[in-house]
Amino acid sequence: MIRCSKCQYINPTKCSPIKQICFVHSKCNRKKPKSKIISVPEVNKFIVECLRKLNVKDDKACILAKSLVKADYQGILSHGLNRLEHYIIDIKNKNCNPNADPKIISESASAAAVCGNNGLGAVIGVFCINIAIEKACKTGIAMVVAIGSNHFGVNSFYTEHAVSQGCIGMAFTNTSPLMVPTGAKKACFGTNPMSIAAPAGRCDRVVIDFATTSVSLGKIEMYRRRNQKIPIGWALDKHGKPTTDPAVAVKARRLSPLGGTASHKGTGLAIMVEILSGLLANSTYGPNVRVWGQKPFKPANLGHGFIVINPRRFISGFEKRLGDLLEHVRKLEPADPKRPMLVPGDMERARMKKVDEQGGIEYTNSHLKMIQRLVQDLGVKPPKFKS
Repeated sequence: MIRCSKCQYINPTKCSPIKQICFVHSKCNRKKPKSKIISVPEVNKFIVECLRKLNVKDDKACILAKSLVKADYQGILSHGLNRLEHYIIDIKNKNCNPNADPKIISESASAAAVCGNNGLGAVIGVFCINIAIEKACKTGIAMVVAIGSNHFGVNSFYTEHAVSQGCIGMAFTNTSPLMVPTGAKKACFGTNPMSIAAPAGRCDRVVIDFATTSVSLGKIEMYRRRNQKIPIGWALDKHGKPTTDPAVAVKARRLSPLGGTASHKGTGLAIMVEILSGLLANSTYGPNVRVWGQKPFKPANLGHGFIVINPRRFISGFEKRLGDLLEHVRKLEPADPKRPMLVPGDMERARMKKVDEQGGIEYTNSHLKMIQRLVQDLGVKPPKFKS
């Protein structure tokens, strides 16, 4: 028997599990759920264990886990653990063959085309960027495209890998149609993200990674999780009108191109990415790409493109010149003294430092609910929370 501490109302079915407050008094007494911190190794272990339950081989599970955790580690929570359920749905519905191995279908000294065989996007992406790095180290520049792939996470996961080998990396991918081209009412292109990263010496680097829409759908999903309104200009409703309701935006799946009043530039960039990924690879492209997570389920057949440049094959001193440029930008007088100047990649490194200092990644209550769903559904042990 449970009594409400406020009015002594006796009815367990109508009592909140929080401090035994009845439904009448629960609203005013319920505290906002707190987020929890999970260490990077614990998150990685949890993701791998979930994938093992679906019979995903360890080598492939570890690559996918590494890509998701890296996103969260950098503060890109829309593309980390937040995406795990989507991958699991694809695997359960046999839209994706998680144990497939990508294969080279054609190549030359500085180019290659890869068939992903409908495998995990992260596995295919790592396979492709490694080929591009190997070829670029020999020839100076190389490009690899992939067909038959799936969602591969954040582009910078691959471009930063190129930087770790002393190279400049570029990555492009097409995605499910979400962008409404300038002047239209319906979506035609995906968010079609792109990234470039380059080494700047003394452990410095620049990492640019952005969608060709105003924001990614994942970021809007995070606003919905937090029950916050989105800024005007991010998305449209089903009638093609601007909306600030994240739930409406997610349901309508109509994002605005990058550029605001100059959104034709975002539309142009989306087409550029399509050329360097879907079209060059002969994968599904534009409005023909399936909508991720919606029925009828079918393979995505996404296309990716990777370009790697070996600066050592050009004029010497590239890293020093880039380092000088980045430092110049950082030292510029900021318009707002409270907001020091940053270059692309600085914010992510600051977030990683914070994660290291607090001993893990801070996940929202929505993330924690998702973890609990996966624990119950797959029969895995939940990750340990930092006390």
